[in-house]
Amino acid sequence: MITEHIDFAQVVLYLFWAFFIGLIYWIRKEDRREGYPLEADSPRRIGRTTNTLFAKPKTYLRPDGSTYTAPNFDRDEREFPIERTALSNGSPSEPVGDPMLAAVGPSAFASREAHVELLIDGRDQIVPMRVDEGYEVVGGGDVRGWPIVGADGEVAGTIKDIWVDRADMLVRYLEFELNEAAGGDQAGTRRLVPIQMGLVRRGSRRPCFEVEAMRLNQFVHVPTLGEAERATLDEEERIGAYYAGARLYATQKMREPLV
Repeated sequence: MITEHIDFAQVVLYLFWAFFIGLIYWIRKEDRREGYPLEADSPRRIGRTTNTLFAKPKTYLRPDGSTYTAPNFDRDEREFPIERTALSNGSPSEPVGDPMLAAVGPSAFASREAHVELLIDGRDQIVPMRVDEGYEVVGGGDVRGWPIVGADGEVAGTIKDIWVDRADMLVRYLEFELNEAAGGDQAGTRRLVPIQMGLVRRGSRRPCFEVEAMRLNQFVHVPTLGEAERATLDEEERIGAYYAGARLYATQKMREPLV
């Protein structure tokens, strides 16, 4: 009989192998919903988008009622002020002009959508404390009214409010108002600084919030908000990238090796 020549354990093993190979193939297709196809940088071209390697487009319904379809093969077609250091593909590029505004290297950012992050109940996730009276500062840590100081020791403005993350229950940003020395004709306008980008100097002779990676004349270029009490995902991305770029590009000395 045919069953005399079939090992049940071996059949199960072959079925497991077939399932596992199929699972890997399915996972590799699903992880290409975003970020693919890869794009070469010299020249800027994309790879093939065959149906074999990419999952079928799927539309997702978001809590706010909007939809998002992936994969969509949208390309980042922004032109960056950079120049290549070599012609070979993958060689590094150097920013041209103000590197903190070049959106490359540590100051690079992804183009995100122009809407705010929402909680499950539809409220804004990150808001200034003046919007939500349920938050208060205790223990003497209220920095509102303190000066914000750059790495050069110059005062760039005054902290006006604290932005809290309602989901993670922590401080995300400090809102400060530029003074005339830092803002010039933009004096009186407000900017945000991520709380992680500075140090609270409480024990010094002049309590302040010090941003070690920024100089006085660089605060004015911090990206602004479209609405006074809301920050979109794209605005948050740009603000974070600007301060991140300051870690390397604020001064020429920071860009050079120690040895």
